[in-house]
Amino acid sequence: MKIMLADDDEGIRVLVSHIIKDAGYDFCVAVDGLEAIEQYKAERPDVLILDVMMPGLNGFDVCKRLRDEKVTVPIIVLTAKGDIVDKSVGFKAGADDYLVKPFVSEELLLRIEALLRRSGKVMTEGYISDRLQFDGMEIDVKRRRVEVAGVVANLTPKEFHLLHLLASNPGIVFTKDQLIEDIWGAHYEGEMAGITVLVHRLREKIEADPSNPRYVHTVWHVGYRFGD
Repeated sequence: MKIMLADDDEGIRVLVSHIIKDAGYDFCVAVDGLEAIEQYKAERPDVLILDVMMPGLNGFDVCKRLRDEKVTVPIIVLTAKGDIVDKSVGFKAGADDYLVKPFVSEELLLRIEALLRRSGKVMTEGYISDRLQFDGMEIDVKRRRVEVAGVVANLTPKEFHLLHLLASNPGIVFTKDQLIEDIWGAHYEGEMAGITVLVHRLREKIEADPSNPRYVHTVWHVGYRFGD
């Protein structure tokens, strides 16, 4: 998998390079908007990260030009705090997501992984496996079938999506925002309580005692994780 960054800030280029390469991805870079278009055509990355404020063409212009050329690569718009007043500006230009600087490496990687999954590409080990097995639970990814203690749990598509995401990354804490974005998409404008309700419904189907869950645990004031 190859990730491309277009940013005129050398510090950001160095930082993102380390984050991406340490995560096991290939990496390429451009320093302005015009070079971003040339580099995209030469490198054909799997995800494109565009800074908004670049010389020549800004990130929105690059995004719109690529979309006008029918390029479907997932695009993350990278902005300094305050650059975007209205998220719809980036989305109307064709962006799939945006991230505000400064950011932590884990958040950038989670957003990249979410876009790769939506585009049908995989990186994490959990998504490579066709079958996930835990003590008392088996998840058949291809058949979208879950068994708990030998009994089939009839999950809705979103319930399966949530369980699959968490179980593919056992022990990793996902924030509510990250889960909402992965399940409903970056354009979701519903209530934050939606993810709480979804977790509650999932627990009712997979936990022997939903009030004392074995699989899907709450991390208070943060989000959820699978397992201890």
